[in-house]
Amino acid sequence: MGKTIVCFGPGPKFKGGISNYNTSLAKAMDKIPGNDVHIVSWTQQYPAIIPREFVDKSSKTDLLEGTDIQVKYITNYNNPLSWSATTDYIVSLKPDVVIFQWAIAIQGLPMGRMVSLLKKHRDIEVIMDLHFVIQKENSSIDKKFTKLGIKDADSYIVHALKTFDELKTLYPNKKFHLTETGDRTNEEDTQTVIKLYHPIYDLFQPDPEFDIEQFKKDNGLKKHVFLFFGFIRKYKGLHQAIEAFSKLAKERDDVSLLICGESFWKTLDETKISTKVKNALFGAAKAVFLKKQDDEKNYRPIELVKELGIEKETVIFNHFIANENVHKFFQVSDCVVLYYLYATPSGIESLSYNFRLPILATNVGHFPETIEDGVNGYLAEDQDIDSMAEQMRRFIAKPLPRENVDKVAQKLSWERYAMAILNT
Repeated sequence: MGKTIVCFGPGPKFKGGISNYNTSLAKAMDKIPGNDVHIVSWTQQYPAIIPREFVDKSSKTDLLEGTDIQVKYITNYNNPLSWSATTDYIVSLKPDVVIFQWAIAIQGLPMGRMVSLLKKHRDIEVIMDLHFVIQKENSSIDKKFTKLGIKDADSYIVHALKTFDELKTLYPNKKFHLTETGDRTNEEDTQTVIKLYHPIYDLFQPDPEFDIEQFKKDNGLKKHVFLFFGFIRKYKGLHQAIEAFSKLAKERDDVSLLICGESFWKTLDETKISTKVKNALFGAAKAVFLKKQDDEKNYRPIELVKELGIEKETVIFNHFIANENVHKFFQVSDCVVLYYLYATPSGIESLSYNFRLPILATNVGHFPETIEDGVNGYLAEDQDIDSMAEQMRRFIAKPLPRENVDKVAQKLSWERYAMAILNT
């Protein structure tokens, strides 16, 4: 017998990994016969002062085509009345399970309120899908918002043991039941934690008709292509990837660094008064709550390309990549570079495996759990540029078989993920 499932999080009209993740989760649930699946989404995910465009205005493909999934855009961060309206709408669907995507602490206020309202309906299981517990940016109020946002869930999902450890640290007096199969505990005052993984994205597929060599020729890409893909954020360490690559580029003339993605805080027209007002207000808020070293306002790693003299070896697409074009950049690349400063399970890693690409990553966060050095990737030492450059050299000297990546990907299916959540 099927279940009615609500996936709460950004719907497919939004940019970014959490939108892709929520959409993929809904599609995985929809493939199980008998299920009735709904995406309930934000209309605005963050406080109005945040100076960024979050809506995907580039993509033309419908990621939900061929499904029966219904999408409702209803929740506005800035309108508390919409929070209760969201809860009322979810309850009207009579769901068995509601899965909240938890990916940023600032959403703790509305999400905590919605979860507390749903808790009045004991026939609904509320699950928090935790993409993090300790926030990367380390704002002084993140811990408070996180506690507020996730404390009332019936069950949790984590994608790495590190996240489970952080959950236990956040709630030292709570009892947890850890499972990889999805079985729920019957013990009183104990919350189930389902330890899974970040599944392989199936939203983006290789195009067998795509002319790889022509694309490389048109864009000046050389024999060996190292790819950085996704939003440009400080924690993703693009500056480290560029510095490491510059060492390689000075040694050989057959390598390219392909940088694809928009600068996270550079999506609005800076000449508009509204943008200037948002920048001023947001800047004041960050000065109060954010540690100075975590402020990304002046993070401009792409400028390093010119400073290091590697313009000819670097190809840059500094904008949001439309869904229908994503495959091109992965198909022309040999591996993906994730020289992160701090890592929770990465959507880019998942996306890379879908294109059978090995990973070069730093030995931080969850990467040692998912990347076996010399099998499906190479691991560099944290904050060690020489070690990062050495992994690039290793990859050229000893390319990793795509079959190795396939073996990892087979363990990370959405089907197994969905079945564990539903405990079926």
